[in-house]
Amino acid sequence: MASPSTSYQARQPAQGVLYQVVRDHFETFRAQAADLRDGEGLPRFVEQEFRDFLRCGWLGGGFARFRCTACGLDRLVPFSCRGRGFCPSCGGRRMAERAAHLVDRVFPPVPVRQWVLSLPHRLRYRLAWDHDLCRGVAGAFMRAVLGFLRRQARAAGVMDGRGGAVAIVQRFGGALNLNIHFHALVIDGVFSKDDTRVRFHPRPDLDTADVDEVLATVTAHVRRLLERQGLGAVDEADNAADAWAEDAPVLAGIAAASVQGRVALGHRAGARVRRRGDPSTASETWALGRCHARYDGFDLHAGLLVPAGQRERLERVSRYALRPPVAQDRLSLTPEGQVRLRLGRRWSDGTTHLLFDPVELLERLAVLTPRPRINLILYHGVLAPRAAWRSLVVGFGAPVSPGEVAVADGSSNQSVGDGNGAPRRRVGGRLWADLMARTFGFDVLACPRCGGRLRLIALIEDASVVLRLLQHLGLPTQIPEPYPARAPPLSLDGLAARGAHDDIVFDSRS
Repeated sequence: MASPSTSYQARQPAQGVLYQVVRDHFETFRAQAADLRDGEGLPRFVEQEFRDFLRCGWLGGGFARFRCTACGLDRLVPFSCRGRGFCPSCGGRRMAERAAHLVDRVFPPVPVRQWVLSLPHRLRYRLAWDHDLCRGVAGAFMRAVLGFLRRQARAAGVMDGRGGAVAIVQRFGGALNLNIHFHALVIDGVFSKDDTRVRFHPRPDLDTADVDEVLATVTAHVRRLLERQGLGAVDEADNAADAWAEDAPVLAGIAAASVQGRVALGHRAGARVRRRGDPSTASETWALGRCHARYDGFDLHAGLLVPAGQRERLERVSRYALRPPVAQDRLSLTPEGQVRLRLGRRWSDGTTHLLFDPVELLERLAVLTPRPRINLILYHGVLAPRAAWRSLVVGFGAPVSPGEVAVADGSSNQSVGDGNGAPRRRVGGRLWADLMARTFGFDVLACPRCGGRLRLIALIEDASVVLRLLQHLGLPTQIPEPYPARAPPLSLDGLAARGAHDDIVFDSRS
């Protein structure tokens, strides 16, 4: 564990730009969305995501109580909302926890390559609601990649080679637009089995022709999948029955606008998102690099390889694939009350920032929220939960002590004993303090007053107990409520006239 540090401070949720925008404008966004379909409004799970976000990090919603064993100092840590959509704090914790799990308990010490598949716009819209179809496309992608690795191994004399991968479904693009695509962390080679052991066979160097071959296979697999589903070709998918529009028509309309980079609500409905940047830095379309291929709206990149043994780098790549959509440091407020989003990298037309009205930002966040009870991390090949070789592959290359209990999949939440009753290894979810030490490098359980150790003594959830404790300590007890819906500050004609000339500050190419 990292050395004790007093630099840790509990976050102040009300100070974040994203929190201020949601608090001030959520009810306005909700009212405008309801007006689209005679009061039908947003799905319940989307509204709940926003309301839970406003409670995230407030002591009034409950907290964990820690106490120093030496000096008796108390520290209260508020509960999080555990949101799966856009909460930066909860998304950051989930990113760190799952990346650590993949590195420590899933991937053996062999090379791992990242394959990133982007999809045509019409297919992005479909997959955002139809999770069965999304899993089907991810499966087609993984079958193409793993099949390619098997064929390469067979050509090298490995007859029964098997590969493995973890596919991560990302729902967002760099502009907070709805962009379903896949980041696949693929073992760069195959395993073969000899008696009770497995052997790893690395694949030769990858080149652009190999990526072209894989992409052609992916495209064929996806087209056959769509035909079996009765959706026709990719460019005809919008002519099929739209389950999203039937189940949640308001959210479907917002999603369609997000995929196209347009606004769905307010006086600028139908307009493109405003761009800011320096047109003098505009360049031609980005040239494809090595191990990068495009065909018929599909884009496949496989240029990032993490060599065997570079576990810290593998964890960084895993965090990138698992990152939340919103980074607080990329958002800022303008003097006019608009939200400026700094892009991760400059676009080819010179755009460096996007400008949103608050309601425009909230509509983008709404469609990034996944439906309940769907899994965005999918395991394939020898890493699949029921794969026959999974325990052998996960334990490949790890030293085994005499009498050690092998834990293959890390699904248990209990500690593994050493035969004398002493726990040796925690194999379930990671503790908050462990994640903070691993991610930020400081020890949150070090007492800031005496350097002793903080110990968890209670989880306070009962509202009456929470109220009494906070009142006794003189701490705020209330959770701020979202502000009431606001009427537009100008007439629609005036707003439309204002929006007509501030859409884009320079001629941009889509």
